[in-house]
Amino acid sequence: MIPGRLFVVGTPIGNLSDLSPRAREALATADLIAAEDTRRTGLLLQHLGLKKPLLSYQKFNEASRENVLLDRLRSGQTIALVTDGGMPGISDPGERIIRAAGKENLRVEVVPGPSAVLHALVASGLPTLPFTFGGFLPPKPGPRKKELAAAAARGHTSVYFESPHRITRALAEAAEVLPPETRLAVCRELTKKFEEVFVGTPAEAAAKFGENTKGEITLVISPLG
Repeated sequence: MIPGRLFVVGTPIGNLSDLSPRAREALATADLIAAEDTRRTGLLLQHLGLKKPLLSYQKFNEASRENVLLDRLRSGQTIALVTDGGMPGISDPGERIIRAAGKENLRVEVVPGPSAVLHALVASGLPTLPFTFGGFLPPKPGPRKKELAAAAARGHTSVYFESPHRITRALAEAAEVLPPETRLAVCRELTKKFEEVFVGTPAEAAAKFGENTKGEITLVISPLG
């Protein structure tokens, strides 16, 4: 029996028009779609005019789903792995099953897609190379301040994700921890109708973004200006 393949599909981070023809083909070809949020992926499939079986695959069930997905791949099925938006495995579920499939020499094919990290980095106008991507900032104040201090000490640009529920506190701490001349970009609702890219000092950013800030946020921090 010929083993199946795992498509790792990058999906839009906001604007559905950013889905590539290759990504649509991968979704259309798949026997099963493993999705971080089946409801959200269902809306994407509806937009594309596709009907496919969906299986929940998120951080709370990655381990229990691993053998299910591997068995299907061994049996010759094609699986498309997607997250809520962006590339699976980057601060989203995916790394575990990709590694497991690779260990068994099962075919893994990555279909690139939009990236909030690269979008924010380029849109900020801050130095792009080298840069460090740190995933989500720690949720607790102590570790978060430590990470912000590490960003200041690196001597190159750092990129982070942050929740809208924590952004006010994170920016207040950035104004406290980072050197005052640091350049910081707050990139919000990327690719969507109300996309916003604000670039300023930590103090300016903290003053601008209050408790009512909404949308998915990417921070770009550069001690180099």
